Amino acid sequence: MVRVKRGVTQRRRHKRVLARAKGYRGQRSTLFREARQAVFKAGMYAYEHRRLKKRDFRGLWIIRINAAVRAEGLSYSRFINVLLKKHILIDRKILAHLATDHPAVFGEVVKAVKA
Repeated sequence: MVRVKRGVTQRRRHKRVLARAKGYRGQRSTLFREARQAVFKAGMYAYEHRRLKKRDFRGLWIIRINAAVRAEGLSYSRFINVLLKKHILIDRKILAHLATDHPAVFGEVVKAVKA
C-alpha cells in the first residue's frame, strides 16, 4: 500500500469550514472543532428559517390587507371570501402591495368586491 499524507486535504477542509465561520464570536471563528459545530448549527437554522420566512411574509401580507380593507368597511375574511366567490384571482402578496403602494387601485378591487 502507498502511504497517504493528508496535510493538503485536511488543511483545505479546515480552511473551508473556518471561512464559513468568519465573523463568529470567540473560538467559534478560530478553532476548527468549534467552528465545525457552529457552521453545522448555522446551516440547520438557515434551512429552517428559509421555510419560516414564507410563513412570516404571508402573515405580514394578511395584516396589511386587513388594515386596508377595514378602512373600506370590510373585514379580511369577508373580503377574501367574496374574492374567491367572484373568481378574482389576485394573491395576497399582490393585494398587500396594492394596499400599501397603490391605494387607488386597491380601492377599485374593493369596489369590485362590494358590487
